[in-house]
Amino acid sequence: MDNDKHSGHETHAWKVSFGRRVANSAATIGMACAAVLVVTPLVVIFSYLVYRGIGALNWSFLTQIPKPVGEAGGGMANAIVGSALILLIASAIGIPLGIGSGVFLAEYGRNRYGDVVRFTADVLNGVPSIVIGSTVWGLLVVTQKHFSLFSGAVALGIMMVPTVTRSTEEILLMVPQSVREAAIGLGISQWRVTVSVVLRTATAGILTGIMLAFARVAGETAPLMFTAFGNQFWSVSPNQPASALPLQIFYYATSAFEELNRQAWAGALVLIVLIVGTIGIVRLVASRGLMKGAV
Repeated sequence: MDNDKHSGHETHAWKVSFGRRVANSAATIGMACAAVLVVTPLVVIFSYLVYRGIGALNWSFLTQIPKPVGEAGGGMANAIVGSALILLIASAIGIPLGIGSGVFLAEYGRNRYGDVVRFTADVLNGVPSIVIGSTVWGLLVVTQKHFSLFSGAVALGIMMVPTVTRSTEEILLMVPQSVREAAIGLGISQWRVTVSVVLRTATAGILTGIMLAFARVAGETAPLMFTAFGNQFWSVSPNQPASALPLQIFYYATSAFEELNRQAWAGALVLIVLIVGTIGIVRLVASRGLMKGAV
């Protein structure tokens, strides 16, 4: 009888083990399929852009300004430089404000004022980009009586703030409270704990939020139509209208000339490469910095 009981236990254990293996395999396959589905759209988009845009991509496209309509050749060098300047100034506006707001919400915002800031960030995150662009147009362009690169950067910077704010808050809340308590127990002041311990611990997550915000605004066209407006010539002055890749792509894609349509595809390809390259470089530098800090 003891042998029968022992055999029954082994059979039950084998059934449980087999069920767990099946569930584990199914979960693994499901996660792998989800990962493939996430990557597939990027691969499809990038492949199609290469197919349509590689023919118009050459050295002249990257170094020359647009030619007059109907004339072959020319490029988007001024738009590439304009996009870089707009995104640089927008990041200088949006990233510090977003990180500062996120730190406040995570460390000091468990009160009514924090709820107001949090609600405002969530609402601002859902405001259409064209509304932000038209608002900045009314506040800056109309006041200055001209379009400008700076007003375009302000519009994109405003769009970056809520994403960086909420992502920074969520990442900081994931830092264990014991880390804060240990640092305070050593006699370190509260602000120093936040800056030197909490923020440093959450650096990788904060950078991810920043890159999400950067990628979101890098391809925006509507706000720039109301603010930067566009420019067919070289212009690096913050106080003058400036071209940008999304604007140039929009104008060329809606043109009746086939040559400009081809350049629009090439511009879209360059824009995607710049976004992916920037995110990759930032992640690489950040990971090396974190590894050195850990050592």
